[in-house]
Amino acid sequence: MPSNGRISERIASIAESATLAVDAKAKALKAAGRPVIGFGAGEPDFPTPGYIVDAAVAAAKDPRFHRYSPAAGLPELKKAIAEKTLRDSGYSIDPSQVLVTNGGKQAVYEAFATLLNPGDEVLVPSPYWTTYPEAIRLAGGVPVEVFAGPEQGYMVTVSQLDAALTEKTKVLLFVSPSNPTGAVYPADEVAEIGMWAADHGLFVVTDEIYEHLTYDGVPFTSIATRCPELGDKVVILNGVAKTYAMTGWRVGWMIAAPDVIKAATNLQSHLSSNVSNVSQMAALAAVSGPLTAVDDMKTAFDRRRKAMVEALNSIDGVNCPMPEGAFYAYADVRGLLGREFPGAAGPLRPQTSAELAAMILDTVEVAVVPGEAFGPSGFLRLSYALGDEDLKTGMDRLKDFLGQAKK
Repeated sequence: MPSNGRISERIASIAESATLAVDAKAKALKAAGRPVIGFGAGEPDFPTPGYIVDAAVAAAKDPRFHRYSPAAGLPELKKAIAEKTLRDSGYSIDPSQVLVTNGGKQAVYEAFATLLNPGDEVLVPSPYWTTYPEAIRLAGGVPVEVFAGPEQGYMVTVSQLDAALTEKTKVLLFVSPSNPTGAVYPADEVAEIGMWAADHGLFVVTDEIYEHLTYDGVPFTSIATRCPELGDKVVILNGVAKTYAMTGWRVGWMIAAPDVIKAATNLQSHLSSNVSNVSQMAALAAVSGPLTAVDDMKTAFDRRRKAMVEALNSIDGVNCPMPEGAFYAYADVRGLLGREFPGAAGPLRPQTSAELAAMILDTVEVAVVPGEAFGPSGFLRLSYALGDEDLKTGMDRLKDFLGQAKK
């Protein structure tokens, strides 16, 4: 939105989170009695496991947690995160290298705010999660998009990164499994990209929040482990939101070299101080406990993933690669743009995926997120982290409506 002198140009330039905006609109319509099916938000439809909730209840009753705690996080949680990182990624760190943040988004912002000077460039593989470029700009950096389409599985190559490299490049953002595409980079490609970054002296900021959500036996590979040559120039972002159905608890973390963590902790000490102690104790129970809950969720996600992709690919003009991770399908709908669709006031011809998404919501009451939120137009992101019945109803509506398109 334009600055009017009352709002700083820096803040006025921030775009609203498109995924949250779509979700908010869908929920508002549902509250008004409309039968909207929401494929917008990346949020598991499962409750937080009981043993985690029990830990939070116990913490809420303990006077020790009614007070301020260290800005960087409770020592016992930092220790548990270090142990969990070794268990899941094979990456050994000291608890002092952990900063506990108010959700993953705060970790994203603080990482870039700590690393970037004005004008520093960050290579951002596209399609990307909508928050990344905004956080980079807020930190004074310049996001440089590197697009990979469905023909290459939504995964960038070293040659593409090399073509985007300039003397101002300081950071490579690396996300696998990916939001919004569900792409999971094979281990050898992770190693190749990591070595390329190391050879050019770049920092790598890697978001591993979907590490436990992979399918078809596809392994998660941490770039920090696969490419030890990165040394102290790797920053890992993670959190409990997706793995343990804890989106509302707001606990994330950042792992980095001691000097980076010390600087980011200084920032957080002024920005927000400590994360809620009750939420931290819930996160402690989560990362210290079994992965049974995520295994159960994965079974449901896998079933929904296959049903959604099959339905999408049955629509003429839609191409959706099978995602190997996270809980999103990223459909190429460029073949539908410019076609004629029936509308209440006459035929409609959407020219962009944003227009198509708006038309779908208004006409058949299905909420999807347009590709403009994640990079180029021509795509739709649909989350399959919702109930099976809602998923089937929503996909049936999409197939019936989009199937009426005329060339």
